[in-house]
Amino acid sequence: MGKISKFEVLQFPYGYSNLTYFIKTENKKMVLRRPPYGSTVKSGHDMKREFNILSSLKKHFNKVPLPIIYCNDKSIIGDEFYIMEKVDGVIFRGSKPPFEWPKPNLMPSLVNSFIDSFTKLHSLNIKKIGLENFGKPKGYVNRQVNGWIKRYNNAKTHNFNGINKTISWLSNHLPKKSKTAIIHNDFKFDNIMFRIHNNKAQVNAILDWEMSTIGDPLMDLGTSLGYWIHYTDPEKLQNLNLNITTVKGTPSREKLVQLYCEKTGSSVNNIVFYFVFGLFKIAVIIQQIYFRYVNGFTKDLRFKNLDKGVELLGIMALQAIQKKKIDYLF
Repeated sequence: MGKISKFEVLQFPYGYSNLTYFIKTENKKMVLRRPPYGSTVKSGHDMKREFNILSSLKKHFNKVPLPIIYCNDKSIIGDEFYIMEKVDGVIFRGSKPPFEWPKPNLMPSLVNSFIDSFTKLHSLNIKKIGLENFGKPKGYVNRQVNGWIKRYNNAKTHNFNGINKTISWLSNHLPKKSKTAIIHNDFKFDNIMFRIHNNKAQVNAILDWEMSTIGDPLMDLGTSLGYWIHYTDPEKLQNLNLNITTVKGTPSREKLVQLYCEKTGSSVNNIVFYFVFGLFKIAVIIQQIYFRYVNGFTKDLRFKNLDKGVELLGIMALQAIQKKKIDYLF
């Protein structure tokens, strides 16, 4: 037998969903991804699905890591997993200390690269990539709204007025028309690795593809807007640390939509619906994590007060509904 190289495994401390580990051997750096413990939802933690989309995208979109191997033998580490290359770069997270956030003068470059990669993803030719059967675009918006409502009810622990009214409003305001594209479904700064050179930012890799599919790109935009907590929003919302977008110099949500339209050459109607959906979806994701905490599946103290975040996002969604806009809601 050949010599077995020494290696070490370290868990990345960030992220609230799938578990991510850094694997280092004598001559290689890799990343392992597996589902979280105690998960109540399979669809958001399907490792094979995530591995397959990375394999297809890598040939046509250079912003994804190279997938190496997928394994469904749960006897190895307790669940399915896959391994991909480790991409170098910096990730700006709202959960990190403020001194690690980008300076205001870097934000325009970060946002421009962010929106450029986002719109390029949405413009990819689905058939050319071979992903036409990767999702079911017909009825996508309806399924998403109903699906996230079901997820929320399955993980419900409180009776929040804002969330309840948001659920009712979304169900009664479904758009009649939708577009079709490859969508990431969790496109935010936490999931983007940048290369910084001469005070200019360039997207090096987009991570965490577990919720990607074929669907309405405006639903993707809505999720990004939901995470886009701005420095003009109330301090309580900023303190959720969902994003680095509270840094001064970051464009507003309306400006982000404008940039998206300029890049795609298309207009965006009914943006309030997509924004409210984004807020609700994020609230559900947080609620699912909180549900795992209160039921003892995880003892991570970061999750102890996540119910407060769910309530705040419900209040914000209700403000957007009532004021019919996405900025300056309070």
